[in-house]
Formats: sequence, C-alpha cells, structure tokens
Amino acid sequence: MIPPSVEALSVVVHRAQVPVWMPWPLPVGWLFTGVACAGDDRGGGRATAVACSGPAPLGGVGELILVAEELGIGLGARYAGIDGPDPGPGMNVGKPPAAKVLAAGRPTPMWHVSGTPEDRAVFAGEACGLWLWAIAWPEQSGLLMYDELVLTDLRDAGAEVELLPCGALSPRLLTP
Repeated sequence: MIPPSVEALSVVVHRAQVPVWMPWPLPVGWLFTGVACAGDDRGGGRATAVACSGPAPLGGVGELILVAEELGIGLGARYAGIDGPDPGPGMNVGKPPAAKVLAAGRPTPMWHVSGTPEDRAVFAGEACGLWLWAIAWPEQSGLLMYDELVLTDLRDAGAEVELLPCGALSPRLLTP
C-alpha cells in the first residue's frame, strides 16, 4: 500500500505491466486517494488499483477504486467482495452493458456484477485485453458510471499528472 502522492503514483506507474486507470480529468471536487499494486520485482505490477474520492452524486462522500489486472489475479474481486479471482457468473454479458466508460480513448462496456455486498456498486469489463473493475462506495456512487467516465492510463499521461490533487489515504484500499 502506498499513501497518495504524485511520487508514489509515479513508482507504481513505472513498475506496472497493466494500465493504471484514473478518471481524467477527475470529476469536480474529487481527489486521488491512493494506489496499490500486485506483482513482484521481476515481473512488475500485474494488477493495479487507484482510489479516488469526492462528492457523491446523491450527496455525501463517494469513493471509487479502479482496478486493472490480468486474468486470474483476483485484486478486483477482493475489492468487489466476491469469491474467486474474476467476475464469473456475477457478470451477465448476455444482457446489454449497464454502463460505458472511455478507456484509453475506446468505448468500453461495463457490466454490473451481482452477488456483491450491498454497500458497494461493482462493474467489470475488458479494456486492453485485461479486466477493468470499477467499485464504488456507497452503492449509490455507482451513478458515476453512467456519466461516461473518461479513463486515462497514467502510463501514457504527461506532465499534467504532477498537478494531481491528492487527499488522505482511502481506507478502502486497506480493508476491501
């Protein structure tokens, strides 16, 4: 776990073998609140999680964790509160997607994942050949996903990342 700072984010971005997704620009009033990575020194980061928080769509404070990971890693499932490493049967791709995001400039369908704890909204899809998870607390903060969120892979971002507003470390990164 790495406390939120531009320098800490830079370390994860340079180690990551998968995207480091961040809403960009951040929604109005939102802050970067932490980053986590799963992997080792030899292979680099095989999964990343970026946390942000700010005003929830229906009032109060909302939190969002975006996870990019290779198949079978399980970091997204851990934050989603489900068993198994992947969305599995909780993601019904036979139905139309619940939301769409723009990930690395491409429209990316996101399906609602069922069977998760009631305190959060969970969406999953595929971007760049990898799992993309979006987990929002409280559950009503999932409304953010219906605003066609624009996600940038921070590995491709420029110097504007240095202006990223940072907040306090999200406890959601510590205890999913």
